[in-house]
Amino acid sequence: MTAATLHLVSPTRGERRALRIAAWLTAHAEKRITARAERRELALDLLREQQTRRQDPRAVDLALAHLGLPLR
Repeated sequence: MTAATLHLVSPTRGERRALRIAAWLTAHAEKRITARAERRELALDLLREQQTRRQDPRAVDLALAHLGLPLR
């Protein structure tokens, strides 16, 4: 009786395969989510940098004037 109960409790070969597939799919989805989040963060950082890097068009003329060089 105990041996029959143990067979009923343990997963079948098909169930074990299904669990492995489910674990693989979960890991694959988590990797894709992580990679997408990293790409999004990088894109946001680049966008922030581009937006804050706006230079004053007169900055070059001012720097040249400080050096005593003729303006452009």
